[in-house]
Amino acid sequence: MEFNVEREKKMAAVSAVDYLDDGMTVGLGTGSTVAYLIPAIAYRELDITCVATSPATENLATSHGLRVVAFDKLDHLDVAIDGADQVDPHGWLIKGGGGAHTRERIVASAARRFIVIVSANKLVGRLRPPVPLELMSFGLPSTLRWLLGDVRIRSDALRTPDGGVLADWYGPVDDPIGLGRHFSSTPGVVSHGLFQPALTERVLIGRGTQVDVMKVSPPE
Repeated sequence: MEFNVEREKKMAAVSAVDYLDDGMTVGLGTGSTVAYLIPAIAYRELDITCVATSPATENLATSHGLRVVAFDKLDHLDVAIDGADQVDPHGWLIKGGGGAHTRERIVASAARRFIVIVSANKLVGRLRPPVPLELMSFGLPSTLRWLLGDVRIRSDALRTPDGGVLADWYGPVDDPIGLGRHFSSTPGVVSHGLFQPALTERVLIGRGTQVDVMKVSPPE
């Protein structure tokens, strides 16, 4: 099956704007699909207050005239919208290819509704590696030893927005619940890119010439 990936990304992103209204607080994710979302929001001239998960997103949002505040000004969000690297049939996500997954998890968790926007090629029958990780630089060799798997530091040496070391897990992802617990219990792991279905309300999927809606968790 052929995918017109850029068109599908844009379709999913534009459709997400229908879930926004004036007065909302909105979390903006990071990545190429969110890059289509921001101008679509600006086009609607909505009166919203945004939180950005990365400097790149903040710069793009402010350049389009959106109001962006630091996430120490709010204690919750109405909606968060972000892309994903993989979406499985149960609503598990792998995120973090762009390295902002720690902030993305905080923003998604703080939102009453988390909406994911993807092109159809992001749908997978089962999750597969790599799984992005953010690690502390302090004690890094010890953290890598305790992870007990094929973990590779990203060769570009880029850091996360908060100065963490970016790495990727290349081991099996057959048990995402257990693997997530393993990551979370390992000292030195700041965050990981496995997002459980309970975080996500719905996934908007650009597919061909339409947008499909995959409902994952009921809204609060």
